[in-house]
Amino acid sequence: MQFTTDDHARVAEAIARAEETTSGEIFCVVARQVSSYRDVSLAWAAAAALLLPLALIPLGFGAPWLSGLGGDWHAAHAAGRELEISQTLAAYALVQAAVFLSVFLLSLIPALRRLLTPAALRRTRVRRAALQQFLAHGLHKTEARTGVLIFAALADHQVEVIADAGIHSRVSPEVWAEAVAALTAGLRRHQPVEGMQQAIALCGQVLAEQFPPRSADINEVPDRLVVI
Repeated sequence: MQFTTDDHARVAEAIARAEETTSGEIFCVVARQVSSYRDVSLAWAAAAALLLPLALIPLGFGAPWLSGLGGDWHAAHAAGRELEISQTLAAYALVQAAVFLSVFLLSLIPALRRLLTPAALRRTRVRRAALQQFLAHGLHKTEARTGVLIFAALADHQVEVIADAGIHSRVSPEVWAEAVAALTAGLRRHQPVEGMQQAIALCGQVLAEQFPPRSADINEVPDRLVVI
C-alpha cells in the first residue's frame, strides 16, 4: 500500500480542519509491519519438527525410506543392527530438519503468518508499537496532555487510538470505537486515506466536546501522516 504526496497532504488537511474546533492534538501513523514475528515462526517450525515425524513411526519408518541411507539388505548380526539403528536415526533427523525448514518458510507468508500468530500476541505488539510512536513524536508533551494518536498496523490488520492522560481521564476509551471502525473500514476497502479522514473527523468531534480551543492556542504537534 503506497501513500503519495497528495495522500499525505489530504491527511494533514483533515487534521488541521479537525483541530480548528479543539485544543487537542491529532497525529497519524501507519506502520507497514510492527514485528517480524520470527519467534512465532520458529516456535511453529520446532513444534512441527518434533511432532509430525512421530506419525511415521507406526508406519515402520526406517533408513530405506530415504534414498542413499540404508538399502534392501538387512544384517542380522548385532553390529549390523546397530548400523541400521544409526541410519534410521539419521534419516529421522533429516525428516525433522525438512519439516522444520518447510514449516518455517511457509510461516513467512504474510497471510499464513497472521493466522498462525495468536490474536492476543498481535494486539500486544501493535499496542506496544503504537505507544512507542506516541512517545517518539512527543504526543505526551502537549501542555494539557491532550494528544491523540491514530495508528494503523497494515500487516496485522489492526488499528489503535491512543489518548494522553488529559483526555483519558475525561473520555471513555469506548468513545474511540467509531473512529477505529471508520479507519478499519477504509483499509478494508483499500481506501486508507478516506478511512483516515473519517477517523480524524470523529476524533476531532470527541475532542471538541471536552477540549474547546484555548485563547492563543498553538499547534503543538505537526499536522502530518507518518508512514513507517
